[in-house]
Amino acid sequence: QVRLVETGGGLVQAGGSLKLSCAASGRIFISYTMGWFRQAPGKERELVAAISWRGGNAAYADSVKGRFIVSRDNAKNAVYLQMNSLKPEDTAVYYCAADSRPRSDSDPNTPLNEYGYWGQGTQVTVSS
Repeated sequence: QVRLVETGGGLVQAGGSLKLSCAASGRIFISYTMGWFRQAPGKERELVAAISWRGGNAAYADSVKGRFIVSRDNAKNAVYLQMNSLKPEDTAVYYCAADSRPRSDSDPNTPLNEYGYWGQGTQVTVSS
């Protein structure tokens, strides 16, 4: 049974921090790129950050560069998103996703429509 579960969302004031966690159900994802996406009301789902299968390379949306850090622990089948200096515009449902196939550890740039597995999402709300 394949499952991704996000935790760590909540309400935080602008300038604060949150750390999101994503737990995968099995080793099927251990060699896959993992991504974090977010979707705010009335907006399209967008990439926040992605990390290659061994953690060698990462990609970030321009809007979060320098503020968010993505990491993974394959021994725990987990991926994390440390979010610092949060802004009201970061408010969204955040989703964890797993790639559809193995890729090079040098390439974190999986297109959104090629991710194969998604979690249920966790709400992040940043107040001003």
